Amino acid sequence: MKGSKILKIVGIIMIVGGVLASIAGVIALLGVTAFVALSDGANAGLLYAASFLALAGGILQIIAGVKGVKYCEDISQADVCIRWGVIVAGLSVVGNILNVVGGQPFKIGSLILGLIVPGLFIYGGMLNKQS
Repeated sequence: MKGSKILKIVGIIMIVGGVLASIAGVIALLGVTAFVALSDGANAGLLYAASFLALAGGILQIIAGVKGVKYCEDISQADVCIRWGVIVAGLSVVGNILNVVGGQPFKIGSLILGLIVPGLFIYGGMLNKQS
């Protein structure tokens, strides 16, 4: 199977990245809560949404990574891996949109990095599907 090594390596990268993103999401939620407590709460909804998205995205990235590592040798699960890669890529795009809407500058590097890893994950799943 051509894509099994790609899925396994990228799956491990996604697990590590997901753990880091989840930690950042928790810290962001705590920071937003402190900010809201100390201020008038302007833009609190958007800040909470972005923080929650970071946490949820990290958790979903961990799930996708685990599935990639678990199913890297199983051709019948290639579609599952492809779907999870699309979910993670979609969350990266949504996260970048929320950042821009929230007043942050658009970061092309963040978008590219957020799409490269899931893109490689999807590619590995497609290679497995073709086997």
